[in-house]
Amino acid sequence: MKYVIEMNNITKSFPGIKANDNVSIQLKEGEVHALLGENGAGKSTLMGMLFGLYQADEGTIKVRGETVDIRTPNDANALGIGMVHQHFKLVERFTVLQNIILGQEDVKRGFLQYDEARERVMRISKQYGLNVDPDALVEDISVGQQQRVEILKVLYRKAEILILDEPTASLTPQEINELMKILERFKKEGKSILFISHKLEEIRRVADRCTILRKGQHIDTIDVQAATNELLAEKMVGRKVVFNIEKPKAKVQDTVLRVNKLSIQSPVTKKMLVNDVSFDVKAGEILCIAGIEGNGQSELVYGLTGMYKVQSGSIELNGEDITASSIRKKALKGIAHIPEDRQKHGLVLDFPLDYNLVLQSYFAPPFQKRSFLQFDAIRDHAERLIERFDVRSGSGATTIVRNMSGGNQQKAILGREIDRGCALLIGVQPTRGLDVGAIEAVQKELIRYRDQGKAVLIISYDLNEVFTISDRIVVMFEGENVGTFDPDDTTQETLGLYMSGSKRMKPS
Repeated sequence: MKYVIEMNNITKSFPGIKANDNVSIQLKEGEVHALLGENGAGKSTLMGMLFGLYQADEGTIKVRGETVDIRTPNDANALGIGMVHQHFKLVERFTVLQNIILGQEDVKRGFLQYDEARERVMRISKQYGLNVDPDALVEDISVGQQQRVEILKVLYRKAEILILDEPTASLTPQEINELMKILERFKKEGKSILFISHKLEEIRRVADRCTILRKGQHIDTIDVQAATNELLAEKMVGRKVVFNIEKPKAKVQDTVLRVNKLSIQSPVTKKMLVNDVSFDVKAGEILCIAGIEGNGQSELVYGLTGMYKVQSGSIELNGEDITASSIRKKALKGIAHIPEDRQKHGLVLDFPLDYNLVLQSYFAPPFQKRSFLQFDAIRDHAERLIERFDVRSGSGATTIVRNMSGGNQQKAILGREIDRGCALLIGVQPTRGLDVGAIEAVQKELIRYRDQGKAVLIISYDLNEVFTISDRIVVMFEGENVGTFDPDDTTQETLGLYMSGSKRMKPS
C-alpha cells in the first residue's frame, strides 16, 4: 500500500509531559483520515510536526514515499501540505484577500499585484463553494466565513494534503453541514485529509479510517464504518461513556435572575440586537437559551454580565437591580460567567494556569493579604482545580495557558467559575471543544451545581445538549424571545420551527 503521508514511531516531549509516545499514522491518497482523542491526547502536537511547527525527538516522516525533514510551515507548503488551525491565524484588520495571499504576494516594481490574485481566489472560491467577500475585513465576517478564508489560504498555496485541526469547534450546525459538503468535494477531487476531531457523529459522517490517541499513545486505527459510537468513545477515553446523562427532577426555588423587557444595541452599528426580552431563572433549575447563532444570544450575555450597555429594561439578581453595575460588581454580587470566546474574554493567554484560575478572586483572601499576593495559596487552589476538573497541562499549575489545548483551556475556565459557587452561573457553549468524556463530566457538574440550589443559564447551539441538561428552554430569534418550552413536552423539530422564525408565541 502506497501512502501520501507516513509518520512512523514519532515521539515528542515537552517539559513535564510526553505529548507523543512512539505514534505511527498513515494517510492514503483521497482518504479522509480522522485523528480522534481526548483533550490533550497529542493530536495537535502530532499534526504540528507534520506541518513544521515542531520537530520530532524520534521517528521519521515520509511524504509520497520519500523521507522528509519538515523544519518550518514553508517546508510543509512546498510539499503540498496545508493546515487549518483550530484558532485561526488571520490578521483581523486585513481584508479577506490580503489574508489569503499573505506571504505569497506577487510584487512588481514594489507594488502588490492584486488583480491576478483576486481572480485566482475567486476561481478557487467558486470551484469549492467557499463563498466569501474578498474585500471584507476579517473582523467583520462570521466565524464560519473566517474558517473559509483559512481553507482558501491553504488551497491558494496548492495544497493536496490538508490538516484540519478541530475545524467545527466554533461553527453553528448549519456551518458544520456546509463544511462536511466541502470535505466530501475535496475527497472526490483526490485530496487527502487529516481531520482532527472528537465529535463522533462528524467522524462517522466524513472519515474513512480513524486513528485513536490516548495520553500521547496510539491505541488503534479502525475502519469508521465498522465501529459504533460507543466503541470509538471507549477507545478514546479508556472507559465506557454515558451518552444520556441521568438528571433528577429539578427542585425549583426562588427566582435568582429576572430579566424584564431588556433591549441592547450594537455599540458599532447601533442596530437593536436584543429587543424587549423577558425571562427569569430560578434557583435549582437550568434554563437553556436555544437558537441559531447570531440571533442576539451573545449580546444578551454581554448585557447580563456588563460587557455591553443596556438601552432599556432591567436585570435583577436576587431582587436587586444590577442593570447598570460594572462587570466586577456583577461578578462580586454572584454572577459566574463561562464566556463564548475563551481566549479573548476568559483567559490571559500569557499568564500561567494558576494565575488564570484566580482572575475573579486574586484580590480577596486567601489569595491576597495586606495587598500582597499569596502565591502558595494561589498554587494550592490551582492544583485542587486541576485535579478536580482534569485539566491537562505540561507543567501543571505553572503552564503558560497559551500552550494548552483548547479543550483544556475550556476546562480551566469551567473549573474556575463553577468553584466560585455563585448564585447564578451563565455559560455560553460550555462544552465547546470538549471530547465526549469531558462533555459527560461537565454536564454532570452543571446538574450538580443546579442541585446545590444554584441558578444556571446556558446558551447552547447544540440541541442534543439543550435537551440533555435543560429544565426549561427559551428560543431566541432575531433578538426576541419567541417561545418558552418544557423539554419533556416538545421536540427538536418543534424548536427548529421557532429557531427559524416559522413560528412564535408569547413567552410564558
